[in-house]
Amino acid sequence: MDKRIEKMARTLINYSTAAKPGDKILIRATSPAAEPLVQALYQEALRAGAYAFTYTHLRDEDSLALEATDNPALLGAVNPMLELMYQNADIVIRIEASENLRALSDYPPNLQKARAKGLSDLMSMQMRREGEGSLRRCTTLFPTQGYAQTAGMSLQQYQDFVYHACKVHLDDPVAAWKQVEAEQQRLVDYLAGKKHLRARGSNIDIELSIAGRSFINAKGDANFPDGEIFTGPVEDSVNGWVKFTYPAYYGGNEVIGVELNFENGRVVKAAAQKNQEYLLNALDTDAGSRYLGEFAIGANKDIQRFTGSILFDEKIGGTIHMALGQGYAKTGSVNASAIHWDMICDMRDGGEILVDGELFYKNGAFII
Repeated sequence: MDKRIEKMARTLINYSTAAKPGDKILIRATSPAAEPLVQALYQEALRAGAYAFTYTHLRDEDSLALEATDNPALLGAVNPMLELMYQNADIVIRIEASENLRALSDYPPNLQKARAKGLSDLMSMQMRREGEGSLRRCTTLFPTQGYAQTAGMSLQQYQDFVYHACKVHLDDPVAAWKQVEAEQQRLVDYLAGKKHLRARGSNIDIELSIAGRSFINAKGDANFPDGEIFTGPVEDSVNGWVKFTYPAYYGGNEVIGVELNFENGRVVKAAAQKNQEYLLNALDTDAGSRYLGEFAIGANKDIQRFTGSILFDEKIGGTIHMALGQGYAKTGSVNASAIHWDMICDMRDGGEILVDGELFYKNGAFII
């Protein structure tokens, strides 16, 4: 086994999720391709004195379901085994391991929405328990040929990219993540108590209220890799427009050239250069899907290129991202939705962020 996989497992168990004796840990992989990391995590969890349980989805499980039936009830059923673990586990480690990132692109949007319902129910349960403090969760990724191909890299190049972004190429990755935590905490402390934020640049001019909301220091615990600060905007406060720089991926679909206009928090106009029908369908998922659940600033300087995987792309140092739909309760967000769709805007070409009228960020860098 690649020693970096073993080091990644140790970091996830002992730092990211801080597993302790007696914890119940669900290790969930989205395909069998992640087996090497599942094995390493399983052993590390047991060494930590925790109870470890594994669940691996079928290869191409979603497309298999969509090929087999168009019955919404069957497509959207919540997996009772996962539901039980999401109700009772102390820790959930989710491993993304897609082998075909475009597997769902040609299926009808209404069937994809039906399929996503069961997954969104689990996500809502996860976010609720995280907000209550009763669940520790970390999402990570295992490098596959599918991710490498989408990123335009060889598998070996992509593996190096992933492990470098996760800092597991270093002798002491935990020390490196603690340094990230300290640097980002300074920013979070500065933003505490602030009320108004405006982001502007060649592709964006948006203002929103952050009054009463908390910025969270994403330091390698809830996501791995990590490196961002994020909050939940006051739901009815977002006004302005944005054209997202990079393709927006969701549920195996690629939407290019997304442009959104907001009035009093709600998306009132939306367009895309490619796959606009899917975008509009997602926006009409439910009452909360046209509102922002998250505003975030990517700060991982080890990630400087777009790869088509949101776990990495949203952390690109010099970018911001916004998520339509479900917000995180720990930020103060009360927006509820079956979707949480992150979209990214590059700020390295003159973009700036003002907080309560003071310049906070310019050309992709913090200036405070």
